Amino acid sequence: MSSEPDTKVQAEFRESFGKGFARRLRAAGKIPAVIYGHGTDPVHVALPGHQVSLLIRRANAVLELDLDGKSQLTLVKDVQKDPVHQVIEHIDLLVVKKGEKVEIEVPIQVVGESAPGTIANLENTTVTIQAEATHIPEHVELDVEGLEDGTHITAADLKLPKGSVLMADPELLIVAISVPSATLAAEDEIAEADAETAAEQAEASEESAGE
Repeated sequence: MSSEPDTKVQAEFRESFGKGFARRLRAAGKIPAVIYGHGTDPVHVALPGHQVSLLIRRANAVLELDLDGKSQLTLVKDVQKDPVHQVIEHIDLLVVKKGEKVEIEVPIQVVGESAPGTIANLENTTVTIQAEATHIPEHVELDVEGLEDGTHITAADLKLPKGSVLMADPELLIVAISVPSATLAAEDEIAEADAETAAEQAEASEESAGE
C-alpha cells in the first residue's frame, strides 16, 4: 500500500571489523550489521543510518536489501544501542523468504476504557505469534472498553490479525482489570468515617432518650 514505508535499502559489503572501524562507519552515517540464517555464512554489511533508523522504529521490520544488485529479504532480529546516547551500534538481520513463516514477539496495544473507577494493568507488553515474514502485524490490538473489576484477559483471548497464529502460552496473563489501591483505601476511610458517624448518632440518641 502507498502508506507503507519503502523498505528497500542499499547495503554495502564490508570486510573490516573491530570497534574502531565500527566507530568510523557510524561517524560516516552508516550502521554495521550482520546477515545470517538459512544455513548461510554470516555476511557483514553496512546500512544507511538515517533511513534504517526510521524503518526500525516499527517492531519486527523487514528490510529488502540490495547487495551488489541482488535482492535479499531480511528481518530485523536485534538492535544494539548505546545505553546513554541511544545511538544504534549494530543490527542483526535474519534471512527470510517471501511466504516463509517466522516466530516473533509483537507489541500489544490497549484501546478503550475499562469500567469507571477501574484501570487496565498491562501485565505483558508483547505476545509471541507466528506470521508470514512479509505480513508481520505492527501490533495486536486489545479492546478493554467497559471491562469490570476482576476481569483477566489471557493470550488465548486475543484477536490476532488474519494469518497469525498464537505461539505463546494460551494462559499467559495479558491484562488484569482492577480498582486502584488508592481508591480502595479512600473507600475504606469513607466507610470507617460513616461507621463512626453512625455510632456517634446512635449514642446521642440513647443519651437523649434517657433524659
